[in-house]
Parts: sequence; structure tokens; C-alpha cells
Amino acid sequence: MILYSNIIGEGKPFIILHGFLGMSDNWKTLGRQFSQQGFQVHLVDQRNHGRSFWDENFNYEILAEDLKNYCKAHNLNDIVLLGHSMGGKTAMMFSALYPNLVSKLLVADISPRFYPVHHQTILEGLSALNFDVIKSRGEADKVLSEFVSDFGTRQFLLKNLYWVEKGKLGLRINLDVLKAEVAEIGEALPSYLRFEKDVLFLKGDRSEYIGVEDEQLILNQFPNAKIVTIANSGHWLHAENPKDFFTAVIKFVG
Repeated sequence: MILYSNIIGEGKPFIILHGFLGMSDNWKTLGRQFSQQGFQVHLVDQRNHGRSFWDENFNYEILAEDLKNYCKAHNLNDIVLLGHSMGGKTAMMFSALYPNLVSKLLVADISPRFYPVHHQTILEGLSALNFDVIKSRGEADKVLSEFVSDFGTRQFLLKNLYWVEKGKLGLRINLDVLKAEVAEIGEALPSYLRFEKDVLFLKGDRSEYIGVEDEQLILNQFPNAKIVTIANSGHWLHAENPKDFFTAVIKFVG
């Protein structure tokens, strides 16, 4: 089974991996901008997300293998690879396991370390969406607001809504599996894995995902890494400050 993707432009292959509960559509605007710089941009949906296939198996080694199969199916090598959050962990794992396929790696607001589970309330809110009763996006937002107070986070989550059939909404994510395997999202990259090529870690200045204590850990596994801070942004740095994010990425890959 091959991952779904939206491919934009022509040129050097540039793969972008979304985060947990996200999808390739989250990166469409930046993807177009990167394509205008001479890249063929592949906006990929990881398994159990977006329009890609559902499967009960879910961990970073499997997600990396999915990406290897995707590259083989599309005859891609020497790729630029960018991943955000969960996608960043997949990108790190993939680059360490298949370094011959990657020319440059970019990791957005995630470290190789372990992160404790912290999505429980969001998953409870998504589980509370009863589509036998809910018939509109507004009704879904009202139910979700009882669990998730932040409007921007709810809008991000509600991008997963789609019409299964006329009058019947559903979620594109495989919620049951993601709930069951949520602990896998925070798993650390095995400490023996290394990637020796150029890496750019981007962190939001208001985010706590990459702290000072992470810097040595990053360099231990990615000795040619640089860490750049994106101002006026949190964990969703690419959405909160897309201009500076774009500039930092192009400076690195150009």
C-alpha cells in the first residue's frame, strides 16, 4: 500500500510530512511556495491520516518503511525531507535508516527524545463526535469546544472532517488506532541511530518541544545539525510565522 500524496511542481524532490492528527493539506500553501523555488514538492499523508490507508500497526519504524516504499514507487532519491512534530520523528528515523535516499533533512519543532503522552483531552473530544447526531461543522465545533478551548487548535482538528456520503460526516483519521497507539507518538529515536548529513532543526520561540537540554542530544545523533529559532511562534511554527519559516528553509536547502 502506497501513501497518498499531493505532488506540486517540478524539480528536486522535496517531501513534507505532517504532524499527529494532521494531513498533507496543512502544508499546501507552503508547498506551493517551495515548488516555485525549483522543487517537486510531495505533500504526503502518513498512514491512518488524511487520505492514506488505515492499518493497525503504527510506530516510527513502520512509518519510515512506508516512506521508503513511497520513494521506491515514485522513483525518488536524493530527497530533501521535512517533517513536523510526529512527521519530524518519522523523518529522523527514515534518514537514519535510509541515509542514501536523503540529501538534506529538516525537522520542525521536535527532538529525538521521549515525550510523555499529552493528547488525551484532544482524543477524548474527537471521540465525543457522534456523527449520527452531528450534521454540520458548526455542531462538531460546539462539541469539541467542551474539550479543546483554543479555537485555532479546533480548526486544525476539524480539517479532518469530510462527507462520507450525502448528509453523513466522518473523520479522515483512524481514531481508534491512533488512540490505542498514542504512546508511540512520544517514543524516542533509538540512541544508536545517527545521520551524518546536513540537518536543520527549527523551533518556535514560544514552544517547549526543543529546549536547551535537547541540543546536545540532537548533536549526538545528528552531528551536522543546526538549530534555528523561528520568532513569534509556538509548536505550529510553520502556520504561525510562515514567512520566517519559509525563509529559513530556503536558506538551508538552496
